[in-house]
Amino acid sequence: MQYTKQEIAEMDRVQRIKFINAVSGVKAANLIGTISDTEVTNVAIFNSVMHLGSDPALMGFILRPTGEVPRHTYENMLANGSFTINHVNTGIIKNAHYTSAKFSDNESEFDLCGLTEEFVTGVKAPFVKESHLKIGLEYVESIPIERNGTILVIGEIIHLVIPENAIGEEEDIDLAAIETTGISGLNTYYELKKLDRFPYVRRHEVPDFKVL
Repeated sequence: MQYTKQEIAEMDRVQRIKFINAVSGVKAANLIGTISDTEVTNVAIFNSVMHLGSDPALMGFILRPTGEVPRHTYENMLANGSFTINHVNTGIIKNAHYTSAKFSDNESEFDLCGLTEEFVTGVKAPFVKESHLKIGLEYVESIPIERNGTILVIGEIIHLVIPENAIGEEEDIDLAAIETTGISGLNTYYELKKLDRFPYVRRHEVPDFKVL
């Protein structure tokens, strides 16, 4: 099947969302934790978390247009300057998925989706106890994307929780060892399998590849 720009635009809204979310491939599944000024915790699933640099250690994620829909995650991090990113593992994919429902601002997804809050000194926002790899961040800035009204939210890492069994050769992180999962589209989850490991590439080390 092939689709033109016009055919994509004419798709049913749900089909278009699923297709365009899926064509970029499997993306990391993460839970972002925040807390309101009234101490109500919030956690929501995102598939748009990205690495932005290591010095300083920056990460970002894409927030959909705010408009008339409440974005508790964004409101909380603006108010408190803090958020956490927590890898979704195979044991909590169902719990994590249901955090995508539209809850009111006085309800905590932790309570309603069977997840546990975990706090660390120096990080205002809650971590997800059941997650195996957890990242605490300070809010840095937001960059509006005018084309579609989304926002790139940027944070700086101030705290990392990584299990010892995930730290492999040359300080690599083995995500398969801690059952980190990925998302395709809106609601399809994948587990990771480590396939191989290659060296940091220098020009003189590039093999003589043959055309397939």
